[in-house]
Amino acid sequence: MSAGAAETRTFLCRSDNVGVLIHDPRTGACAAIDVPEAGPVLRALDETGWRLTDILVTHRHGDHIEGIPEVRRATGARLTAPEKAREAVPDADVYVREGDRVRVGALEAEVWETPGHCLDHVTYWFSGAEIVFAGDTLFTLGCGRVMESPPETLWRSLQRFDALPDATQVFSGHDYVLSNARFARAVEPGNAALEARAAEAERARTEGRFLVPSTMGAERDANPFLRVREPTVAHAVDLPAGGDPAAVFVALRAWKNRF
Repeated sequence: MSAGAAETRTFLCRSDNVGVLIHDPRTGACAAIDVPEAGPVLRALDETGWRLTDILVTHRHGDHIEGIPEVRRATGARLTAPEKAREAVPDADVYVREGDRVRVGALEAEVWETPGHCLDHVTYWFSGAEIVFAGDTLFTLGCGRVMESPPETLWRSLQRFDALPDATQVFSGHDYVLSNARFARAVEPGNAALEARAAEAERARTEGRFLVPSTMGAERDANPFLRVREPTVAHAVDLPAGGDPAAVFVALRAWKNRF
């Protein structure tokens, strides 16, 4: 898949992690976003013929960094990791924090600190290509589980995504689309865009595909965690329309934990 000057390749790792490569055809540079498992990343490189120059880590959890040592040995790729994950990823070449910029060839990304799922989580926003690597913050039709902070922290992180253009491609760290669709339908059973998206997810699964990347436009139409200002979503968690959207998000995330 291409977006502007960037090319991407997605593939499954482990059971439901999504591996991603982003390639700059102008310079030949290529980055893996996390390395959940070495084998699928190395196979994707072989299949594309791309040469890995970089690894960009979104957060420290083992299912996102486990395959890094093997892939670095095989490729010599430069490793970029969050500053707040320094202890868990002690051998990175570069550590980044809010407002830093990283380059993959001629492609440039802004680093956002997006805590909520965990305290060290970062997101990579390639504005020129309209591509955002969300890790475990924003999923197709869902959002990450809150693990190390109040749920309001994740809510604030999600607001940054909600400001992006509709065409922005959103690459998530997991394929949870079908389970997220079941929950979203429980929240908004009358949402026609959601029904169409859920049907698309079912078709994709039968064809061996998954709905990563999504787009911000599609997520705004169907993802309940980005729709907490909608009266239907507020009513679904027994809160008044027009109230505090963060409170709706907190109630919605708590419901999803029990779902």
